[in-house]
Amino acid sequence: MNWGYKILVVYLAFIAGILFLVFMSSNQKIDLVTTNYYDKELKYQQTIDATNRGNSLSEPVKYMVKDNNFIVQFPKDFEGKKLSGQVMLYCPSDEDKDILHNFSVNDSLVAVPIPPASNKHYELHLSWQADGINYYFEEKVVI
Repeated sequence: MNWGYKILVVYLAFIAGILFLVFMSSNQKIDLVTTNYYDKELKYQQTIDATNRGNSLSEPVKYMVKDNNFIVQFPKDFEGKKLSGQVMLYCPSDEDKDILHNFSVNDSLVAVPIPPASNKHYELHLSWQADGINYYFEEKVVI
């Protein structure tokens, strides 16, 4: 085998390697943080204001996992008030594992059913409204 064939083999191996990498990268799953990222970014000042109101409560929001339910307990500031809002357990590693639960309650407890033995890292995004005022709470949790 002369040197011309050896160069041809090297070039063909290089091209085959590049084609293999292109094929593998085209099959890679790429998720954005959220599907409507830009809309949320424009409304973020409202979230900042709601977070500040949530932080100024007499006590923080409490949560626990019990019997395949994620239970959220609101502070005593909201006793006897009608609360409506949304609990989102956001899984940063997989959009399909997100848990979204809308609620409307007259007491201070909300129970969100969760899959058994999920054992995942989530971000709790809790937004609610009481007496026409919006509140927001966010924290990292492991379920």
